[in-house]
Amino acid sequence: MALRPKRRWNSVKALCFTEKSARCFCLFSKVKSDDDVTISSPVYLNVYDLTPINGYLYWAGLGIFHSGVEVHGVEYAFGAHDYSSSGVFEVEPRQCPGFQFRKSIFIGSTKLDATQVREFMERQAAYYNG
Repeated sequence: MALRPKRRWNSVKALCFTEKSARCFCLFSKVKSDDDVTISSPVYLNVYDLTPINGYLYWAGLGIFHSGVEVHGVEYAFGAHDYSSSGVFEVEPRQCPGFQFRKSIFIGSTKLDATQVREFMERQAAYYNG
């Protein structure tokens, strides 16, 4: 069963089976439009040492760590506490109190703006009570 392409438009490619089959498939090539320009923002995972002994354990591939997600100049982290409020909190990037910053790892990007990210984190906070 061989495929033969039919040429009609540059953006649409029709593929039909050469056997007696009525099945055709259309493949649309990806074309960027001027309206499709969205700016993405980098997202980083900031890693912190929980204990000073991590300095020795890290080289053996071991350690106890805390982390936070940095996006739009704000770091969001999850932590445990005895209060009835959420365990989600914001800090200055790479400045989480009580922990020693270890490194920042690029984990991708987001097309959400700062307000949308904050709204997302507020929804997560409703389910996480530390």
